[in-house]
Amino acid sequence: MQKEPVILGIETSTDACSAAIVQGGQVLASRLHAAGSEHARELPLMVEELLAEAKDFPVEAIAVSEGPGSYTGLRIGASVAKGLSYGMKVPLMAIPTLQILAAQVATQVRDGLLCPMIDARRMEVYNAFYTPDLAEVVPVAATVVDEHSFAEQLAAGKVYFFGNGAAKCKSVIRHENAVFIDEIVPNAAWIKVGKIVDTAYWEPFYLKAYEAKKATNIIK
Repeated sequence: MQKEPVILGIETSTDACSAAIVQGGQVLASRLHAAGSEHARELPLMVEELLAEAKDFPVEAIAVSEGPGSYTGLRIGASVAKGLSYGMKVPLMAIPTLQILAAQVATQVRDGLLCPMIDARRMEVYNAFYTPDLAEVVPVAATVVDEHSFAEQLAAGKVYFFGNGAAKCKSVIRHENAVFIDEIVPNAAWIKVGKIVDTAYWEPFYLKAYEAKKATNIIK
């Protein structure tokens, strides 16, 4: 039986920043800042600590949360992951962010559908649908949420909503089959083996084009 690879996982798609060294379903070491904004400073420190803590487990691959999510956050995660992949001469893997979210709730439920959500401004979210065994039923999409959203899925049975986009939907989605689970953030400790990508040419999955904000504090 082939041994599972030791993976250094990185997740920076939202305000949460995390890194972990995992092997199969076992977390060998992990770090998580659940609500921060200094990913560029925090992430390298996390990685350094983890490599020292799990020095007896040589890293065989780097895995990074590919998005969708925060443009800046994803860029930071991608940059660090690529640098590690080059420097350590190991493959780079990309894992869908919504799948990482869904993996946490999949251990808690046995029925219905999982709908991880990432905030995408105003009443818009990035979401997908998974079964409890993490089979993708509906691929990731950008959805403007109203009282009619996800009517087909809710009519068929329970739907579990979670992630930082779900909180703002509680007052809108009132269906009896809607179940909201709080305090679920993307976490590198839930990263599994994923698809290997080209370290040089791979880019995060933003889903939507980046919109730069015009500066308002320029002195003329």
